[in-house]
Amino acid sequence: MYNIDLTFLGSAKSNIDVEEFERKQNNIYKKILVNDICPNFHSETECSECNKHPHTYADLDKRNIIEINCDGLLGSSFCEIAVDHNLPLEKDDMVLITDDTATEIAFVDEVGDIVKLRRQRLDLLNETVPKVIRKVTESDLLKYQTNLEDEAKAGPIFREKVEKHKLNMKLVSVHYQFDRKRLLFYYTADGRVDFRELAKELAGIFKTRIELRQIGVRDEAKKVGGIGSCGREYCCTSFLPNFKRITTQIASDQNITTNLSKLSGPCGKLKCCLSYELEDDE
Repeated sequence: MYNIDLTFLGSAKSNIDVEEFERKQNNIYKKILVNDICPNFHSETECSECNKHPHTYADLDKRNIIEINCDGLLGSSFCEIAVDHNLPLEKDDMVLITDDTATEIAFVDEVGDIVKLRRQRLDLLNETVPKVIRKVTESDLLKYQTNLEDEAKAGPIFREKVEKHKLNMKLVSVHYQFDRKRLLFYYTADGRVDFRELAKELAGIFKTRIELRQIGVRDEAKKVGGIGSCGREYCCTSFLPNFKRITTQIASDQNITTNLSKLSGPCGKLKCCLSYELEDDE
């Protein structure tokens, strides 16, 4: 979320280890961000910008929290490194995480002070979060790859059965939980769908718990991903943790309502970036 992409340096003729150079530069960048957002984050002084006492807040929640993202029910969230509190992790590391509902493979999004500051600004404190079990092992990766291959095989079967039962459903993605205790099918539809017979048939085929979850068109765009009209990756895919309600009034306030069709994203809804010009009410 707060990273500079320096991979283009790989095309230059140099002896620079681009991956290591990018990591170091981004660590410097994040320290600058933390200092700019909350100059007193590492001092005993109350911060006039966020009106909080940084050390008091940190002392109340001593857990080592990171940000992760993964497919399935856990999605993008905060996660606690509980077993090995000092487990060294960097952005894009793969970890095994768990909570009361699932065990999943996740990718690390952020670590360190930038996470603490973000949680402070969101007023998150001692809430229940998933826990990191460990960094992934070779056997974990083999199981993860098997799950991905089986997800690809499950898609055509789902579509075939949907056609058989004459249901108006569009499959968006398939996800096996890492522990294979649940197989999730994400779909879009114009209204409610009675899929009880479909679910029974799928359970008989895959021999595991089946969940069919209807999602909206914005969530579909987030899962599928792509490039927007601005030439950048969709905001919802790259960094937006959740969706705000975007209305024509927001466009009207910015005097850009002359051509509403150009203000719609690939999902067919008004673009999320229209809200970026609004003052934050938080």
